[in-house]
Amino acid sequence: MINSMTISEREKPNIIDGRRRKRIAAGSGTSVQEINRLLKQFSEMQRMFKTLSKGKFGKAALANMRFPL
Repeated sequence: MINSMTISEREKPNIIDGRRRKRIAAGSGTSVQEINRLLKQFSEMQRMFKTLSKGKFGKAALANMRFPL
């Protein structure tokens, strides 16, 4: 999927509109839904890393995490 994106689309995924999503899906042999899922996961990870880099992970977030014993 990523190989079907242009360099500018890889650098700025927020420019990917419906027409581009269709082109990427056709070029990668996937569906538009899969492209949407990839972009959503990317934005969620980007937001998480931004939060972690600002040190806002805090004790409350750690308390809610469940670690296997």
